[in-house]
Amino acid sequence: MSRRYTKADLEEIVYRQLENLNAMHDLLSIMKVQNDLIQSINQTLREEIGQFKEQQFKYPTNRGSK
Repeated sequence: MSRRYTKADLEEIVYRQLENLNAMHDLLSIMKVQNDLIQSINQTLREEIGQFKEQQFKYPTNRGSK
């Protein structure tokens, strides 16, 4: 049960594969930009957390008195 493809059939298959590859390339590009944004935001968040920890004051607690 082998199917014989015409030249037009093969051209259509190749064209659709090319469309799929281009769509995957576009998605990968978008994901790369998103990943770069996430890394930038994470770095900023790490810096802000570090600054926040430096600004915290430790208050003495009275554990023995009730």
